[in-house]
Amino acid sequence: MSLKVIRGKVLKVGDNIDTDAIIPGRYLTLTDPRELGKHALEGLDPNIPNLLTDRQIIVAGRNFGCGSSREHAVLALLGAGVKAVIAESFARIFYRNAINRGLLTIEVPKIRDEVSDGEEVMIDLEKSAVVTASGKTLSFKPIPKELVEIIEAGGLIERLKKGLPE
Repeated sequence: MSLKVIRGKVLKVGDNIDTDAIIPGRYLTLTDPRELGKHALEGLDPNIPNLLTDRQIIVAGRNFGCGSSREHAVLALLGAGVKAVIAESFARIFYRNAINRGLLTIEVPKIRDEVSDGEEVMIDLEKSAVVTASGKTLSFKPIPKELVEIIEAGGLIERLKKGLPE
């Protein structure tokens, strides 16, 4: 999978979305990402898993993924077909879990003010920019090549299976 350009519709959520809202604790016995994905963000609203069939990019406010360090949260998002999470900031443990599992996470200041729920956006990793439906370009800090390679491989373990960089 190449991450040069990613397009998708936005599911917009708020600040301080914790891992229990991403995947409620009652589903932690599940291990299949597709099964977890059926319940992704159900802790926020029981209707959100249905919305994720059409929306592939989550846009959030500050501190997305706070709370416990459960990897199930990332697996649920991947299982729901989420291509990327763009937030004003992430809880550090969620951010690392996302990279380690192959989920693209990007920090963009004030992103929630710039996009609408359901809007299609484009993420251009080469230009380190998110382009809104209206054509507005929002820049973000470039993602290091090594992290992009991990995400493109489908996570850290898959990247290591391909061999370490020379």
